[in-house]
Amino acid sequence: MEPIMTTQGLCRDFQTGSETVHALRDINLSIMPGELTLLRGRSGSGKTTLMNLLSTLDRPTAGQIIFNGRDITTLPDRACDEIRRKEIGYIFQSVALISLMSAYENVEFSLRISGYPAKERQQRAEECLNFVGLGKRMNHRPSELSGGEQQRVAIARALSHRPSVIFADEPTAELDTRMGLQVMRILCNLVEQEGVTVVMTSHDPQMGEIADQVITLADGEMIEAFRNENARGGWQR
Repeated sequence: MEPIMTTQGLCRDFQTGSETVHALRDINLSIMPGELTLLRGRSGSGKTTLMNLLSTLDRPTAGQIIFNGRDITTLPDRACDEIRRKEIGYIFQSVALISLMSAYENVEFSLRISGYPAKERQQRAEECLNFVGLGKRMNHRPSELSGGEQQRVAIARALSHRPSVIFADEPTAELDTRMGLQVMRILCNLVEQEGVTVVMTSHDPQMGEIADQVITLADGEMIEAFRNENARGGWQR
């Protein structure tokens, strides 16, 4: 099986006054389709910078990113916009739902932006909200939902347009233990049932139990990458 995404010699520098900060240096990795990859490391390790590069939210200083067999490193902005619209889903640490819209409307609006016809938008939005266990609360606004429920709406929204890969930045960071476990179960189901590729950052040590691949970064360098052959093996669904 071919990787869905690879990087070769990936670097990202930032200029701060007269000083150059080497945020990422010579990152070489492969992400397999239908798997969950965890990027971990302390604050300042470079994991969020790497996530932003992989998800086309930022551009590398040097190196290549190959996504679905295509070098996306030097694509024009419009082409990157199209990739984000059709092939990538995002789950951010700050949920960023539209407060005046219901859970259903938040998901349906994302599908409208992606160009889905009205009938398919309705069906797909309901499917995705049922998948994350919110079928009976789809008409509630974010203010009427718990933090965990809001994050589940965000997952439904990210899944709605059938992306090749979903990027999740610290998806359980602002949740208590019980709600965090609910989100982890949904991430497991995304991989196991939907066959979605998930790439996420997290400080939560339990995330290592559900990841197929764990990549550790420190000071902008990839210091370890290992495969978990028992990923999700003992995980309660």
